[in-house]
Amino acid sequence: MKRIVYLCTGNSCRSQMAEAWTRHLQADEWQAFSAGSAPSAMDPLAMEAMKMAGVDISRQRPKPMGEFLEQNFDYIVTLCDNARAACPMFQGGGKKVHRGFDDPPALARFAKTHAGAMAHYLRVTDEIKEMVLGLPQSLEE
Repeated sequence: MKRIVYLCTGNSCRSQMAEAWTRHLQADEWQAFSAGSAPSAMDPLAMEAMKMAGVDISRQRPKPMGEFLEQNFDYIVTLCDNARAACPMFQGGGKKVHRGFDDPPALARFAKTHAGAMAHYLRVTDEIKEMVLGLPQSLEE
């Protein structure tokens, strides 16, 4: 079984989505984890978007990158530029790949309605799902 860790700054939205999609869609082939360079609370709109997509992430928790530094991974995937810059050396190794996605909380900040905010989350949720469905090829392109 391949092991993958998704990294973002807060580990509150995109990386949590990627971890959940991988567990939901690719559990037979991938063991997924997520972490952040500066973990914060789970994003309630991310939880709502994933629930709308049929995946519950309400029991997941933000974790610091340091929790995984000594573990072995096949892939270490950064999902935002901040995590890419802050990505430490993983002693267990793994291929580092960057797959940047828009930041839903930053985009939703300017939405005038809840539906407008959710549109950003749902779009990014779908984009991350597509990446996960294409594993491992989506990380090789």
